[in-house]
Amino acid sequence: MRVVVALGGNALLRRGEPMTAAVQRTNVRIAALALADLARDHEIIVAHGNGPQVGLLALHGAAYDPAKPWPLDVLGAETDGMIGYLIEQELMNALPNGAQCATLLSRVEVDPNDPAFAHPSKPIGPVYAEDEAAQVASEHGWSMVHETSGGRRRVVPSPLPLRIIGLDAIKALLAAQHIVICAGGGGIPVMRNAAGEMEGVEAVIDKDRTSALLAVGLNADALLLLTDVAGVYRGFGADDQRIIGSITPSEIETLELPLGSMGPKAAAAATFINYGGKCAGIGQLSDARAILDGHAGTRVAPDARC
Repeated sequence: MRVVVALGGNALLRRGEPMTAAVQRTNVRIAALALADLARDHEIIVAHGNGPQVGLLALHGAAYDPAKPWPLDVLGAETDGMIGYLIEQELMNALPNGAQCATLLSRVEVDPNDPAFAHPSKPIGPVYAEDEAAQVASEHGWSMVHETSGGRRRVVPSPLPLRIIGLDAIKALLAAQHIVICAGGGGIPVMRNAAGEMEGVEAVIDKDRTSALLAVGLNADALLLLTDVAGVYRGFGADDQRIIGSITPSEIETLELPLGSMGPKAAAAATFINYGGKCAGIGQLSDARAILDGHAGTRVAPDARC
């Protein structure tokens, strides 16, 4: 079975943890064990989030010269290399000798007229206390949003992905029996300018939506959207919240889900199914195999059965 696995940023860096190399390597090692378990029986393609990491690099750049911040497309490319390297190394350590893996930078084209540019919504970087949030917003001109867990984070535009540039290279590597790590952070956002040339965009593409586009383009059998939450809940955060074991794309449209977290995952899962995918699963990284086998998480399918 061909499976696209999207690792959420919170699955690689848990809330409240320091963004150090040692912490990230430890979390990636845990993720690699779950990925290796899947790779023994399935052909996997790995995508990943980069919200905390790209936010950290943005802060580093601002500390060097606040007047000349590094653009988000370049920072996205840097995080793709950093996180991809960590995943590839730990995954190869977890698999038998002879396994092959390749990490690719993936440019993803977006529409310059996407309405998302007028409404920043994608959280990146660390969570700030209220007084800190006000200070960094003033210093850098950032838009901020309140987190459900408390504090505020920076938000940036999150346009829809239109096309994954380099899809043929991914297919060639899969044909050569490589595990492919690609579309990190939703891909490096690019668009065509008036001259018809590609240029970077000051945005972060939602990695779940890009993962759905990737899964459709590769004719994947399944899409796994893995995070630090057990699945999609009805009444999330309420005393009577309950996990949804299975759901159809049309039923997803009736749910009220957080736009910055579970909403895009549910929408991405529905998109994959609507374009011919057999099954999508949402849940915790540690439950990856159980989600794929239908024993954990939230499963999305045409008839709510994977």
